[in-house]
Amino acid sequence: MAIGKTIRTYYDGQWHDGDAMVMRAADHGAWLGTTVFDGARMVNGLTPDLEPHCARTNRSATALMLTPTVTTEDMVALVQEGLKGFAPGAAVYIRPMYWGIHGDATAIVPSGDDTGFAISLEEVPMAPETASTTLGYTRFRRPVLESAVVNAKAGCLYPNNARMLAEVRARGFGNALVADALGNVAETATANVFMVKDGEVFTPVANGTFLAGITRARHMSNLRADGVIVHETVLSFDDFKAADEVFLSGNMNKVTPVTGIEDDSYQVGPITRRVRDMYWDWAAST
Repeated sequence: MAIGKTIRTYYDGQWHDGDAMVMRAADHGAWLGTTVFDGARMVNGLTPDLEPHCARTNRSATALMLTPTVTTEDMVALVQEGLKGFAPGAAVYIRPMYWGIHGDATAIVPSGDDTGFAISLEEVPMAPETASTTLGYTRFRRPVLESAVVNAKAGCLYPNNARMLAEVRARGFGNALVADALGNVAETATANVFMVKDGEVFTPVANGTFLAGITRARHMSNLRADGVIVHETVLSFDDFKAADEVFLSGNMNKVTPVTGIEDDSYQVGPITRRVRDMYWDWAAST
């Protein structure tokens, strides 16, 4: 499903204009869900943290027992080549991906002999700086490594995220604040989450139930360099209820302020605004 307008696709050794067909019906990824991807961004000619996103694509493939076929360095170079086909100033969503093609004798375990690879570049505008969201509670939770491949950015994890979103959107919220298996806050359905209390920043500790995002790590690094105390710790829903500010961190829009969780309202505060400013200052300096 395309989410952007102008699309370029790298597949089978070359770039194609448009949303090219890349997968066959009998491919392992098509019927058994062995697909992984990652997401990076080009904004104003900048591609912040492109290399870590490409590297994570290969780690995700390995976690799904797929054999990566493109080095991180080559993947970065391919993306940079493909981006030349977009107009100056275009905001582009960068999505490298792998999928399984063959299986073993049982068909269930993917074979390492052949792995599909493609890159999808889609022109998707950044959300305006005034954009915000609200969060609702969901009964669906993040799985653990023993029951799902939570150490990969895998397509098979996203139906669970989708039902979280569908549940809370039916009640008028923009996203879901999601618990881990023990009932502590993990993240939202689509992004990592931060809260601010008394001038200090808190985010759920990476406990193996969710991907601790690349953009999340960048925000923490920028905050600490700016002298802000950042805690990675166990956080409850009551902790978020008592927060002064709440914001989301993700590749698609980098920082999204939260203005409400269920019946509680929050202001778009100074630290949330500062996190966004520091991110783009950092991106422009690299």
